[in-house]
Amino acid sequence: MPMALTIDSLVTPELVVLDAEFAGAREAIEALADRLVGAGRLTDREGFVAAAWAREQETGGTGMEMGVAIPHAKHAGVTEPSVAMARVPNGVDFGAEDVPADLVFLIAAPQDADDVHITVLSKLARRLIHESFRTALRNAATPDAVVATLKEEIK
Repeated sequence: MPMALTIDSLVTPELVVLDAEFAGAREAIEALADRLVGAGRLTDREGFVAAAWAREQETGGTGMEMGVAIPHAKHAGVTEPSVAMARVPNGVDFGAEDVPADLVFLIAAPQDADDVHITVLSKLARRLIHESFRTALRNAATPDAVVATLKEEIK
């Protein structure tokens, strides 16, 4: 029986990067994948980055008009469902029409996980349409504050 996914198990302060700068979307995905590796949640960085990047290419980018991007992939190297997040003050292009993403959420799901990433994706996307939530994430002073905001908003 699959366990219920909670945001507590998906994101920790060590998976949050504040005030990052990336040359492009792929660099953002690579940096967040590094966080997953560092946290022991990803064993095959290159394979996962390739899978996430292939999905970006396939979809034309996961950027949304509200300054948010949610790149995601399922991969055998993912040891537990995870969300890594970066706040990018200058934004990074994830394919949204003239709107760089300043909030980037990388969703990583194990290859054999049902559609756990789809569940996470939809919960996150539903909350991110609320400007107050995005503002709270943009104003959070620490990774702990980001995680607390996510926990409060995503049940």
